[in-house]
Amino acid sequence: MPDVRWRPYLRRIELALLEAGRVAEHVWRPGEVHCFDATRSLEHRISDVLRAGLLSEGEGWLCEEHADHDDRLRCDVVWVVDPVDGTHEFLAGIPEWSISVGLVVRGAAVAGGVYNPATRELFLGSLDAGSTYNGEPVSCTRRTTLRDAIVLASRQEYQRGDWADFAEREFSIRPVGSVAYKLALISAGLADATWTLSPKHEWDVAGGVALVKASGGRAGLLGKLPLEFNSPQPRISGLMASGESLWQQVNELVAEVMPQSPLPTR
Repeated sequence: MPDVRWRPYLRRIELALLEAGRVAEHVWRPGEVHCFDATRSLEHRISDVLRAGLLSEGEGWLCEEHADHDDRLRCDVVWVVDPVDGTHEFLAGIPEWSISVGLVVRGAAVAGGVYNPATRELFLGSLDAGSTYNGEPVSCTRRTTLRDAIVLASRQEYQRGDWADFAEREFSIRPVGSVAYKLALISAGLADATWTLSPKHEWDVAGGVALVKASGGRAGLLGKLPLEFNSPQPRISGLMASGESLWQQVNELVAEVMPQSPLPTR
């Protein structure tokens, strides 16, 4: 009989994300420049909506917009949430931001959801139920080579020139905003790999990592596996994600370009 421990959480995640998305849709408009102060206020409102829809007694909470408390470190079940991931894109009116929810159990991301209200894309998944994209089952790419692959890069990193050493390779580089959204696209097989060259917070990636794992892919730190969440200092040094069959190639490429970051252990 299949393990269904995390499947019941998916409905809670779905409802919370959709409700949060409705709040955001009243404010955000494509192509418009949005006020920073108004955006900060919206992030707090979305945080409150997510907390009301997700958190149950005995569960921990880690969210960018709420004060962090050590109590979460004593909880087996912790919600790791980012109300607006991709703030730069949100402010600029670019539809590459998202709302991210990750369910972490004893340090592992076991279920999650990412919703992009601008494009109405909803990604949900858990280790026991697999992943869906707008309600349809999906999985990570089964591509076995990076030749002609689509690799998603941080828009800001790309614009700074941080991806210059990856240019003119055999794959296409596509700059995208939110890292949670990039991970969600990987989980749905809509792109093949991604990596970030700069530090992230746990709330940026927990939901997306859960989705990639639920879709049969791999995600890990630059230079370290496995990836653990709900740390006292919730910050990670970098992240890679891809389909299972591309994982070793991605590791080798990043190690080649960034030799200071050793290959992740298996």
